[in-house]
This record gives sequence, structure tokens and C-alpha cells, in this order.
Amino acid sequence: MYKDVLRSIENIDIYPVVSLLIFVLFFLGVAIWVIRMPKDLVDHMKSLPMENDEELTKHQP
Repeated sequence: MYKDVLRSIENIDIYPVVSLLIFVLFFLGVAIWVIRMPKDLVDHMKSLPMENDEELTKHQP
């Protein structure tokens, strides 16, 4: 039944290509964002899980 519904849609073959293109562009965008992220921000984010609540309140304005 589902195959018949999908076959009846015109230009259905473009949807997998578009979805793959969106995924690749999103993945590349996130990868570029992570690569260009400043090193001090990465070090700060890396140490966040190990900080205590007292240390977090000291650094907040």
C-alpha cells in the first residue's frame, strides 16, 4: 500500500537527494564551526563538568 502511495507522488526521486544534501551541509557547517572555535572556549567548556557549584558562582557576573 505504501509503495503505491509513494509511486503516485510526482518527482518523488528528488526527496532523498535533497535530504542527503541538507544533512551533508548541516554536518559540514557544524564541523567548520567546531574547527574554528577558539581554543580557550573549548578549554572552558571541557572543564565545566568538573567544576563545583561554588566555582561556577564565582565566575558569573
